[in-house]
Amino acid sequence: MDSTKANFLFWALVTFSSLNYVHCQGKIFSVANYGAIADGKTDTTQALLKSWKGACATKGGTVSVPEGTHSVGDITFEGPCNGETHFLLEGTLVASKSHSSNQDCWIAFHNIDGFLLYGNGTFNGQGESSWGRHGHGPAVKSSRRKTSVKLRIYNGVIRNIHSIDSEMFHFHVHDSDNLLFQNIHITAPGDSPNTDGIHIGNSNNVRIEKASIATGDDCVSIGSGNTNISVSGVVCGPGHGISIGSLGKYENEKDVSGIIVRDCTFRDTDNGVRIKTWAPSKSAASLSDVRFINIRVENTKNPILIDQYYCSNSPCKHSGESSIKIKDVKFIGVKGKSASEVGVNVQCSNSHPCEDIEFRGLDLTMAGSGAPTTALCSNADGVFLGPRQVPSKCSRDSIFNF
Repeated sequence: MDSTKANFLFWALVTFSSLNYVHCQGKIFSVANYGAIADGKTDTTQALLKSWKGACATKGGTVSVPEGTHSVGDITFEGPCNGETHFLLEGTLVASKSHSSNQDCWIAFHNIDGFLLYGNGTFNGQGESSWGRHGHGPAVKSSRRKTSVKLRIYNGVIRNIHSIDSEMFHFHVHDSDNLLFQNIHITAPGDSPNTDGIHIGNSNNVRIEKASIATGDDCVSIGSGNTNISVSGVVCGPGHGISIGSLGKYENEKDVSGIIVRDCTFRDTDNGVRIKTWAPSKSAASLSDVRFINIRVENTKNPILIDQYYCSNSPCKHSGESSIKIKDVKFIGVKGKSASEVGVNVQCSNSHPCEDIEFRGLDLTMAGSGAPTTALCSNADGVFLGPRQVPSKCSRDSIFNF
């Protein structure tokens, strides 16, 4: 069986299984039966752990968090379990600052094969006090801020869940395989630092469908070691857009390939679709087989950006070139209003030029004036295909084999 048919059958089975389960639940382990009180003050951590222990030991068991506000300290829901395990979140889990540990996340779902998280409930990371904004004290170093929900899952679905005000990433997917996010809602203030909506690293076959993400950083960030990642139907803004990278910051990073971002909308974001790598790079990984299709931008500063001289601090001093090889990247049907004159900005590595970059069906005009945007390109081998594109070519004094 080829990979396309195998993936189709997998997602068909996942969707059928999760929908069927909602109507035919197994044994329920409610936190209320283990002493949880939904008053927003009483610690629910131990009640959750006891509920998880029961559900994990039972094939088809479900942890149930009813409506109300539950205070929770740092917690890990550990697998492997005895079968598919489910987590029904109907209430709100609020991060307790009095029960903080040294782990890098608030809530972890770890090493679980067959998992469903659903129920229209909310994770509230209470991150505001760590951001250093609006008189709430100095910012906590990013290395000490916590991801709200960290996931190491095989064959799972996250559906209809809300996440607000994470200290750092809202969801961090790592070393996972076959995971679907569907109808997710993520919010944090536009000036909250490093509050990426969904960050993915070293994972395979991850899909994000129909998400609303408004944060202070990337709505979706795709790091190193990822293959077969699909992002569709995301409404992003405010935030930094949807990014592949940054790549090359660490040693021994793995290649990235098979990325599709399609049918997404960006409103008042710093970037639309972006690729970013460090210069110099500590690794020599590659990025290939990338498609950005049917993208809509509304007042977006950088609708299309390839930045191989990325750095997170300004001003930056680059003492070398990026070693990340970028090839076979296509931007198809990117349209809308740019907040800047440059609608396409491709700045590739001098030592590892980008290859096979394609632009087709672009229609990017400036917000307000409606004037056509321009394209700036360097160290790239690419082509603009099709008639009446805006922009239709790279600036003459900055092209490299376009």
